[in-house]
Amino acid sequence: MPMLRRRTLLQGSVALGGAFALGASVAAKTGATPDPQILTAQFTDAQIAADGVTPKVMTYGLGEGTHPGMPPVLRMRKGEAYAARLFNRLDEPTTVHWHGLRIPNAMDGVPEMTQPYVYPGDHFDYVFTPPDAGTFWYHPHCNTLTQMGSGLTGVIVVENPEDPAFDAEIVLNLRDWRLGAGGKFIDPFKPRDAARGGTYGTVRTANWQREPVYDVPAGGLVRVRIAATDVTRIYTIELAGAPATVIALDGNAVDAPFPLDRLEVGPGQRVDLAIRMPESEGERATLGNFRGSSPWTIAALRAVGTSLKRDLRDIVALPTNPVAEADLSAAKRIPIDLTATAEHKATPSICGSLGYTFWAINKTPWPGDTSDPVAPIEELKLGASYVLEIANRTPHAHPIHLHGLSFRILASNKRSFLPPPTDTILLLPDEQAEVALVADNPGDWVIHCHIIEHQKTGMTAYFRIV
Repeated sequence: MPMLRRRTLLQGSVALGGAFALGASVAAKTGATPDPQILTAQFTDAQIAADGVTPKVMTYGLGEGTHPGMPPVLRMRKGEAYAARLFNRLDEPTTVHWHGLRIPNAMDGVPEMTQPYVYPGDHFDYVFTPPDAGTFWYHPHCNTLTQMGSGLTGVIVVENPEDPAFDAEIVLNLRDWRLGAGGKFIDPFKPRDAARGGTYGTVRTANWQREPVYDVPAGGLVRVRIAATDVTRIYTIELAGAPATVIALDGNAVDAPFPLDRLEVGPGQRVDLAIRMPESEGERATLGNFRGSSPWTIAALRAVGTSLKRDLRDIVALPTNPVAEADLSAAKRIPIDLTATAEHKATPSICGSLGYTFWAINKTPWPGDTSDPVAPIEELKLGASYVLEIANRTPHAHPIHLHGLSFRILASNKRSFLPPPTDTILLLPDEQAEVALVADNPGDWVIHCHIIEHQKTGMTAYFRIV
């Protein structure tokens, strides 16, 4: 179906009560639907900087008329239907993208491609069944730099009852804020930085706090779920004061837990750690960022109570998710080149334009969320296998995220460790990697850099699976 016709259909569905109708149609295909969790996009004031309250922070609240702080951790169960009704109480359109979840295309939250805009005062029903357990996250896909930069990023935990038992669980939502004097928002980006590695925030937080400390059982085993939801920052994480193993990356179990040394985590990526806490009351395990010349503390865990005397070796590999393995003998190979592009003005968009194009995929800069038809990189055959030959032709890192699908990294000229299946690959400068996937989810699926300035200035494209 041509994209323009698809968009016309989506716009027509709005006139017929589209948000509810579209969600209901998917619910009908997936069986019994639970009562929707009410998710309200709204404004709040928050104490983030040390020197003042930040007004008009954007967040999500559970229910109507609440005045929350940080967006809630949404908990789902693998293989069980989930429903959310998004109410928009902002002053601009928005959507929700369920980052990393392999769900129906109509639920993916990309305006002008998979769903209508959710305008102020309107609502939209999301209904899906998560097939995978793990750590994921949610955010808008409309005016993303402003909305995500203003607070609209939350973590998703998809639970699996077969996971090993832990004595505590801590979820960390890592993100910067562009704040100036008195905690007021400042310009979300600088064009010169957008054309390079991206514009960093001025206040660094975990769960909207600066260097928070969490009490957990002494001598216990703690699962720490980390989601890098920042629009720019790449982390190099390390833990001091306690041993830790990596048990999952980007929502998928590693083949065997391995000790945490230093691990790079780009925007959009997630890490699950198993930490064995110190024996004595008051001792701390401190998570730090060691990227750059000035390391700093992200968060700390403080041991409390009598030691539980757990053993890190009690944690075995997590159950794997049902991600199909590509048939490499029959896979078609598709080149994907990430490049800079000639600077020119971007197309205005209802979902916001930064006013520039600096980046491109296969020499084509994405024009933005517009009504103009755009050709897919490739039309993929449902159920077929593919190898994407991704080449980063730039001197900057790019965390490349693919919606709706998982892929496996087969090879790279820059890395020896190949992670489990993933939805986001942090491509280093001049890195060339091969990733394999099965096109098992029909629809139009966006692929883009998750440094949001790069996404919004051209480094976006999509595949069509039919």
